[in-house]
Amino acid sequence: MKFLRQREKKERHRTTFFLGLFTGCSIALIAAIIVSIHARNLLRHEGRGQYMDNIFPLYSLFGYFILHMIMYGANTYFWRRFRVNYTFIFGFKQGTEMGFREIFLIASGLSVLAFAAVLSNLDMEMYPETQRFQTLTELVPLGLVTVVLLITFCPFNIIYRSSRFFLIRCAWHCICAPLYKVTFSDFFLADQLTSQVQAIRSVQFYICYYAWGNFKRRSNKCLQSDLYKNMLIVVAIIPFWWRVLQCLRRLFEEKNHMQGLNSLKYFSTVIALVMRTIYDLRRQMFWRIMAATTSGVTTICSTYWDIVIDWGLLQKNAKNRWLRDELLIPYNAVYFVVIVVNILLRLVWMQLILDLDEAPFLHRRAMIALVACLEIIRRGIWNFFRLENEHFNNVGKYRAFKAIPLPFYYEDQKIM
Repeated sequence: MKFLRQREKKERHRTTFFLGLFTGCSIALIAAIIVSIHARNLLRHEGRGQYMDNIFPLYSLFGYFILHMIMYGANTYFWRRFRVNYTFIFGFKQGTEMGFREIFLIASGLSVLAFAAVLSNLDMEMYPETQRFQTLTELVPLGLVTVVLLITFCPFNIIYRSSRFFLIRCAWHCICAPLYKVTFSDFFLADQLTSQVQAIRSVQFYICYYAWGNFKRRSNKCLQSDLYKNMLIVVAIIPFWWRVLQCLRRLFEEKNHMQGLNSLKYFSTVIALVMRTIYDLRRQMFWRIMAATTSGVTTICSTYWDIVIDWGLLQKNAKNRWLRDELLIPYNAVYFVVIVVNILLRLVWMQLILDLDEAPFLHRRAMIALVACLEIIRRGIWNFFRLENEHFNNVGKYRAFKAIPLPFYYEDQKIM
């Protein structure tokens, strides 16, 4: 009975207060950045290209993480609203899991730090009194990354230590795949990382910019290095390769042929990423054809797997026609809309092949960041329906039994 009961987590007013405070500060900082850009007419400034090539990738890293946390917080809210026992499925220790308010709090706090760093960077360049601190100005993004890493690996019982360590443990299992038995949380995190390819490449750019580039003069020669170009391919395929190894581990352990097919799906994505990256670096017709072919194949396979396997939809003989027997959302139209949205966002895979990253009204770096944000949004939508299908059917076979404990809520002091 103790295992079946899900203890009610007490909400703290200070969490809501600081969430509102940080959200308001983020909005104010965004407004200040817009005013600063407009006052200096930076969109037409001669140094715009240099800024976008060198500084924008440094700060866009935080944008990817913040957006992903917002999407995960929204997932948590809707899982709780529709009574999906996500704490049991993920294997969280009861009473220590983060709710949507805590996740939004972390996201808003990180956004305050990131926007404050961007604004300070712009202000230090704007005023003559601070222009002599050019080295300090360029080190602001690196300092922010250092602060985030220190908080993440902080051993003290502050800032949701249990959740931080749970994330670190899952990340370690992904890195060491296939040495560890694959749990739902390990598989789920690895899938999240496949949608953060640009964030991983931003980390690579950090290393190149501060270690090999002349950051004091805001210049780098990363793309002129063959080693850097090769690493662009390597870092892009790392999360997908982790998923391949996880699927192979489960294939040999469980003798489930679906895991073999899933590993082939991820391997096709690895090939597509390699071809797309080579084409992006060389811009030759042969590589464009290869990139278009491999990207088309993996887009079709991944879209089918998302909708039919991961979400369990498009079942012809289901009680809810073309969906599945059990649904959480009472409006069937939502599922059809989500199917269309997933297909459209999957087609973003083709943006490099069709040269959509060279829009005349956006810098190429900004277009790449926009495409990466769309992929993060697609992953957030995928998360909800993937866990819904797991909640009903245990399709991933991650649990030893199919039944899920019902979310009985109770107060500790009321139990006799």
